[in-house]
Amino acid sequence: MGTAEGITSLLRAEETFSACLARIDSIILKPMLQAEPYDQKGKENFKLLLLLNDRFHALWDVTEDHHRALWQKFSTSTSFHIQDIYIIWKADLFLKHYIQYFTTFSNCVVVQSFDQAAKNKSEAWKHHKTALKQFLTDGIQETSVSLALHTILQKPIREHVQQYSLILTRLSEATGKQCPERDLITSAIKEYAKLQSFISQVLDEASLTKALWKSLGHKLTDALCLPERKLLEDSKNLPIFASTGRSDQVLLFNDALVLVQGSSFQSFDLKVLWVDATCGEKPAPELYSLRIITPEDTFFLSTKEPQIRAVWRWKLSQAVRQALNGKRDFPLWSKAGEGNEPPICRCFKHIFQMEGRLKNAAYEGEWCWGKPHGKGTLKWPDGRNHVGDFKEGLEHGFGICLIPRMSEDRFDCYKCHWFEGKMRGYGICEYGNEMVYKGYFKDDLRQGFGILEGTSAEHPFKYTGQWENDKKNGYGVWDNKNRGERYIGMWQDDHRHGEGIVVTQSGVCYQRTFHADKMVGSGILLLEDDSIYEGSFTEDLLFVGKGKLTFANGFTLEGTFSNKSGQGLQTQGVLNTSSDQLGDRMIKVQLGLNKFPVETRWRGIYDQFLGFVHSGCKEETEESFTGFHVQTSKELRKSQEYLCCQRGAEDVPGKMEDILEELVQHRELELLQCYLQKVLNSSLHPLGKLLKTLTLAFQATYSGTGANRHLLSMAQEEVKHYAKKIWEFYQGLLHLALEQKGHPLAEMEDAETSNLNAYGMILPLILPCFYPELFMLYMLYHEKEDDLYCQGIVDLSLFSDLKLLEFLDVQKHLWPLKDLTLTNNQRRSLIKDKCFLSATECLQKIITTVDPREKLEVLQKTYEEIESTVSRVVGKDYKLPMDDLLPLFMYVVSRASIQHLGAEIHLIRDLMNPTNEGGMYDFLLTALESCYEHIQKNIKLHHRETWQSSRDSRRL
Repeated sequence: MGTAEGITSLLRAEETFSACLARIDSIILKPMLQAEPYDQKGKENFKLLLLLNDRFHALWDVTEDHHRALWQKFSTSTSFHIQDIYIIWKADLFLKHYIQYFTTFSNCVVVQSFDQAAKNKSEAWKHHKTALKQFLTDGIQETSVSLALHTILQKPIREHVQQYSLILTRLSEATGKQCPERDLITSAIKEYAKLQSFISQVLDEASLTKALWKSLGHKLTDALCLPERKLLEDSKNLPIFASTGRSDQVLLFNDALVLVQGSSFQSFDLKVLWVDATCGEKPAPELYSLRIITPEDTFFLSTKEPQIRAVWRWKLSQAVRQALNGKRDFPLWSKAGEGNEPPICRCFKHIFQMEGRLKNAAYEGEWCWGKPHGKGTLKWPDGRNHVGDFKEGLEHGFGICLIPRMSEDRFDCYKCHWFEGKMRGYGICEYGNEMVYKGYFKDDLRQGFGILEGTSAEHPFKYTGQWENDKKNGYGVWDNKNRGERYIGMWQDDHRHGEGIVVTQSGVCYQRTFHADKMVGSGILLLEDDSIYEGSFTEDLLFVGKGKLTFANGFTLEGTFSNKSGQGLQTQGVLNTSSDQLGDRMIKVQLGLNKFPVETRWRGIYDQFLGFVHSGCKEETEESFTGFHVQTSKELRKSQEYLCCQRGAEDVPGKMEDILEELVQHRELELLQCYLQKVLNSSLHPLGKLLKTLTLAFQATYSGTGANRHLLSMAQEEVKHYAKKIWEFYQGLLHLALEQKGHPLAEMEDAETSNLNAYGMILPLILPCFYPELFMLYMLYHEKEDDLYCQGIVDLSLFSDLKLLEFLDVQKHLWPLKDLTLTNNQRRSLIKDKCFLSATECLQKIITTVDPREKLEVLQKTYEEIESTVSRVVGKDYKLPMDDLLPLFMYVVSRASIQHLGAEIHLIRDLMNPTNEGGMYDFLLTALESCYEHIQKNIKLHHRETWQSSRDSRRL
């Protein structure tokens, strides 16, 4: 048969088939769909028949389109192309409509829709008996209308698909082997062959499923029968049984595995069913078993024949895979699906039914071997829900959990890290009562370092410190914003307990022992007028009992104090007015040093780091320590939501493996300084995280209300201790990195070397984080001395430069005047802007840096500028002796007019590298101290005496 003959055959076949469809529509479908039944089951069947009708007409339409296209081409042209044959060129469209039709048809068969239609329209079908017989070759009996409907609605259509295959085969044979269109025809033949196989299989499945429903009782059928549900295998056909006592019959459907026992059953959704054929355990050694795993149950399917086990395993695997894909294979059982095992990890939604913590909870997300594993959402009917990471059925990793409050329309929101179902590591909890906790958890309880802040307008507060068993325990700082007080000290079971310091906004502070929030024993009270009271006093700061009051002028009052309503303070004791030079005692008193050893403060912060290092810095513990989700998006990583998540250097590696590798690569001294500076500025690095957390603790203690001069020594030793701990932890990380990389371990440092490295390398790098609060304490501590110094500077500023040089006894041959060829008057007018200007400007830079080492370098450069100016004046290199240096240095200091110079000097002295003691830096700092003391103590008096003497001389 030639191409033209093939086209002609196809045209006739389409014309005949289209006419057949028209007859089916008029004789079968229209009468069958004339009126909708009233009963619920009849309505459901009617909807299914309506869908079949829609599929039928879609198939009819595509056939008509094909017939018209062929007829138009046949009428106008004698040449044909593949594009003219829709069943080849648009094979996917034809296949789709046939698959949809027979799928819907099989659904009708399963629920016996044709039987119901035949019964409902029994009288109507009698009038169409003759017409029905025209479609059947075997005749029809009055009682087999449903069989007639079943045959008429599928047989002509199946035969037409067979005709397609036959015509295409002949067309392929008539096409030359070298013709490129032959491959398209061959491909179409294969697809229509698959379609024929699909139709046969889907009809067989439908028949078997229908037979099953007839064999089961009405109760089981009503519960299990669904149009789309098809029987794939039955243990009565292929013997297999479930674990002892679980079932009489095992049924595999395309969407579920069902275990039937009597009139009851268990159904398992295939999307959340796993088949383990490698299980080591067996119900009995002589059996061949498959372990079936579901979200809420695990059981065995066993048989005595390995071949039967293999068939069941294959069918189960293919059914699970197709259920997960959401569509059946084409054809249903073919080699196309062989070898494609269903994925172990998958996504689906499941509602737990069995008793336990997950009863009635709905989980939607990633699964693995029957358990939530990966990312997902877990919701309970009472409003609880958890969104985050899961591992082997438990919350594990980062997650957000909402827990409703029973008595309020509010939620507690936990953003935390979980470990095996419980909160562990860093997290944030936004409580429904307007409190927020940012810190660490263990076993669902607040544990370690954390910050709890009350944000309500009525009771604003903030606690920063140690937690244990969900309560404040250990060292911590409490801000009572209503009272304007800050408590710094020890806690036990949410109460102030042990030694503590209270600082107020007015400047009053005291140190007492507390027991369950009550003050006990005696203490020390520092008043705003610089008086000191030692003894017992109330929370309202009223003196009671025995005590000693030391006034700012050094007078003391010792005895028994009482406060009676309306009578004021009363005392019986001894007033001592002898001068014992206690005027500065109040200013110099420091609190907390002996009560809170620096090693005992902020253990919660250090313990978290130690735990991280001792765990081997594992990747799964990295997130819970660093306090942010490593795998989150850039937007979340840049957010300020998490504690200490301010972004630092972006080139710091985020994975611990890379961090440890960098540690090994930067061990050399010249590389280490730059490396430490980079990592300490980044919260992506454990050391940077540690520094940021210590910064928060320091600010919580010493900023705002805590800016009290009596806390300077506590703050200063705390910063030094931070440097020592960070260096110690760096050494620990390096040791771990070397151990994991297989490098030789470094020798352990002795205490002295470790301290020198901490002060010389770490302290300058971390000091900027604490400098604002620390320097404020220095300013407050040295406020009186700096006030005297500033007055001295004001007095000295009244001198011209020449008068000041003369007043300071600077040797005249060192005055920088010889290089100015001016008259005396000109010199006097210009010298103020020229005399040691470079040295003065250099010294003023001491306030532009926070690093004591850099401040000392400024002193060094100032000294060099002074010597350079003097050398230029005398015309040769000149090394200044101490007798000449001090007056010149005094001149430069007075002209530099540096505010808070006393605070600067003492900060440098307290925090400078011990290796600089006794060297040039120490010498220059001592000279600066001498200048400072001379200006504040002696300059003012000396200036007045000189001024008076000069005035008396002029009078004479």
